Amino acid sequence: MSNPGEQDTTPVESIGQLAGLLAEGGKPRERWRIGTEHEKFGFVLPAAAGPERTPWMPPPYAPDGIGEILTDLNRQDGGGRWEAIEDRGKLIGLKGIGPERGGSVSLEPAGQFELSGAPLASLHETGHEMARHFEAIRPVSRSLGIGFAPLGFHPMARRADMPWMPKSRYAIMRNYMPKVGTLGLDMMTRTCTVQVNLDFASETDMLRKLRVSLALQPVATALFANSPFYEGKPNGLLSNRAHVWTDTDNVRSGMPLAFFDPSFGFEAYVEWLLDVPMYFIVRDGQILDVAGRSFRAWMKGERQDGLEGLVPTIGDFEDHMTTAFTDVRLKRFLEMRGADAGSPEMMLAQSALWVGLLYDDAALTAVDALVRERDWADYVALRAAVPRQGLDAPWAGGVAHDLAARMVAIAAEGLRARAVTDGNGRDESHLLAPLQAIAAGAPTQAEHWLERYHGAWQGDVSRIFAEAAV
Repeated sequence: MSNPGEQDTTPVESIGQLAGLLAEGGKPRERWRIGTEHEKFGFVLPAAAGPERTPWMPPPYAPDGIGEILTDLNRQDGGGRWEAIEDRGKLIGLKGIGPERGGSVSLEPAGQFELSGAPLASLHETGHEMARHFEAIRPVSRSLGIGFAPLGFHPMARRADMPWMPKSRYAIMRNYMPKVGTLGLDMMTRTCTVQVNLDFASETDMLRKLRVSLALQPVATALFANSPFYEGKPNGLLSNRAHVWTDTDNVRSGMPLAFFDPSFGFEAYVEWLLDVPMYFIVRDGQILDVAGRSFRAWMKGERQDGLEGLVPTIGDFEDHMTTAFTDVRLKRFLEMRGADAGSPEMMLAQSALWVGLLYDDAALTAVDALVRERDWADYVALRAAVPRQGLDAPWAGGVAHDLAARMVAIAAEGLRARAVTDGNGRDESHLLAPLQAIAAGAPTQAEHWLERYHGAWQGDVSRIFAEAAV
């Protein structure tokens, strides 16, 4: 969402105006960039445990918690990298400046720590950015007795164990979520994801990329499954995070069939989004609760509680766009949202997969043809199957693993064709190595953890934190 004081106050006048806002995202190929966002759970190290701090459980905002890590990052290098973002006097995030320009650090509802990476030209740069981030937070987090582990769903904590961050938006969502689904509070507090944000050239290019990536998000969910535990034990799922999204707030989530309509485009997306209930608006630096209100009715001037005398603005619509939770989200770019957070190598491979499929013309043509082999409804059905069955979910007379292997092969060709090399002369395709191993029969992250649980860990899920720590 917009930071307080940064909202565009231009009044909204038409649907065409809002569609034009999305169209402004179109860029020539030479300006296409890669933005990777990744989340991770904080956990209390056993040596720092005490009466108020339980080993392996998430740390609080304060004292000696997540808020202090933000404060320390803001102090590093004399304050020349980050600018504070506050909510009612509380530090809730950092906006990148100087060498970190274009990136940000933010807190998810229960303190999951997120880096929203800057738009970068290559996956090599993405890898360096990710490594710098982990290196920057380790010293202060360890001094506070805190570790970090990127996992899709918290493997031990109950919902009641999770702290809440002092962020006004989350208080509104916390109140509203139970009204529209049974698992929304779990989504907020007990999940972590990784996503990559990618550009498009035009409305036609956007639609092609959206359809391909939305259809194949369930396969990505299976490939990156990394959450097989629930409150200390396996519960038969490989991606608890993906399961949570099946009953969070389905009017704004999932794979809307409207997105696959041949006439879909910027205006059709705006029409869809206007009927997604609102959460909040920002006025005078304060976040106001308008959960459940209609943006469309507001545009028409119809009376709604909490919106009396207020005129919808472009900034309001931009904030509203952030409350759409589809598996691929359209803004002025496309966000791939179907994967569990995982190891740094796997999170970088997630970005590599989609760059390889969508940023090379031949690869996009090949994967578009691949997707069109089946009806769109088949992909929606696959989404329902993969949280439990993963790559073994039935698909076209075989299993989803077959489709995943074809995806990874096309992505590798796309990255080789990009021919963007690092200092050692390697192109980006080597970053797909973890996925190529899975395509060749290696276990997914979730399957690996289950093997450890039933073997070396002897049923002690807490051992995942040391092995998954970054």
